[in-house]
Amino acid sequence: MTTGVLLLHGSSGAPDLDRARLLEAEGYDVLAPRWPVTHEVPLESFPLAELAGNDRLVVMGSSWGAEAALLLGVLDERVDSVVGFAPSAYVWGRVLEDGSQRSAWTWQGEPLPFVPFDQDWKSEDDPPSYTGMYRQSLLRAPEQSRIPVERIRGEVLLVAGGDDKVWPSVEFAEEIERRRGDRPTRTVTVAAAGHRAVLPGEEPKTAGQRMARGGTDAADRELGARAWSEILRLLAD
Repeated sequence: MTTGVLLLHGSSGAPDLDRARLLEAEGYDVLAPRWPVTHEVPLESFPLAELAGNDRLVVMGSSWGAEAALLLGVLDERVDSVVGFAPSAYVWGRVLEDGSQRSAWTWQGEPLPFVPFDQDWKSEDDPPSYTGMYRQSLLRAPEQSRIPVERIRGEVLLVAGGDDKVWPSVEFAEEIERRRGDRPTRTVTVAAAGHRAVLPGEEPKTAGQRMARGGTDAADRELGARAWSEILRLLAD
């Protein structure tokens, strides 16, 4: 049985090439496309069809890429399992230059319902942490903006750091696990880790805008080591 892995980067815009090489070394067919980090990205534009020759398809994403991975697990019946690093339980918006907001994603030509950002919120940290903005924005979240994770057919593996300073990924992971009930779901956490787990054999990622991401090198690597064993288990099942 062969397994294809679609590997989706986060808002940095930089594909996770170290991660792709690790997975390829284990014998998996991996695609790590660069996708446009903008508003109303068609979920159909991710190249699942290029992996269709495999027996199983797994979508693995980080941060905004994890948001996309979970949505593909919900909406595309070809997806067997999902791995989300620093996941979101909601669809978020994107702020345009004119200050208006649009959904991050579309499906079959329609924008998905999203949580609009509370643009009155200001960070008091330097570099800025955005967890407060996400929590505050959720106070006015439309019910339809929740990702319906209970509809993902296969296993969901979530990886989240307890010191994530970008968004509250542990809280999101707990919500996803709760809403999935008895469906196969696992969460890997390390309390001192931040937004970016580092798998064994990876270099820490440095791309992206200036912001606080939390964690320490040791804790981020510990989270990555714990996640790696779970990833290999999921891919081998």
